[in-house]
Amino acid sequence: MSELTGKQIAEAGLDGWAYLLGGLQSRIRTPDFKAGLALVDAIGAAAEEMDHHPDLDLRFTHVDVRLRSHDVGAVTGRDLRLARRISQLAAEAGLSTDCTDVSRLELALDSPQFQRIQPFWSAVLAMKAGRDDVVDPDGALPVVWFQASGAEEPRQRWHPDVWVDPSQVRPRIDAAIAAGGILFSDAEAPSFWVLADPEGNKVCLCTWQDRGENWS
Repeated sequence: MSELTGKQIAEAGLDGWAYLLGGLQSRIRTPDFKAGLALVDAIGAAAEEMDHHPDLDLRFTHVDVRLRSHDVGAVTGRDLRLARRISQLAAEAGLSTDCTDVSRLELALDSPQFQRIQPFWSAVLAMKAGRDDVVDPDGALPVVWFQASGAEEPRQRWHPDVWVDPSQVRPRIDAAIAAGGILFSDAEAPSFWVLADPEGNKVCLCTWQDRGENWS
């Protein structure tokens, strides 16, 4: 099963799903816990039938779904098919898939020599060290990745990367500016935008766009 690009996923026209950091995500709001549990049971049965299994997060007010072909490490046609089936199950229950409020968070630590500090963060977070990041094998915690920087002071060391669906970039920017922030830079748009809060702390708003055909 071959990996799909962000462009191919967008062209599939999945309503209510966002492509974030190598996975498809959606949030299905439910009237109560019982309705959410019934939906999880229905998704589980469909997943067993299709022999392809999502990551599910059941909350009192919603069910979060993330789809990714773990053997490929990316989104494939299996995920598109299961996403459509889950959307159908939600509709049958009088619910709907939605990606308006769905985000994926990474934490970036700017460092001139990240190799010196990576073992510390791997140890204190009990996460696995990669080439330039530390990753929770169970996917419960955000990835922490290390970005090369200068050593001049003062400098910002930490910044969040918030991944969203492209349709949500403008609403997020408008809300951030209305809350007192600024659009610091859009030089790398539509790959990412840099915003800053009233004290100058920066955050990157990221999408899959303009990252190359093989990016996932």
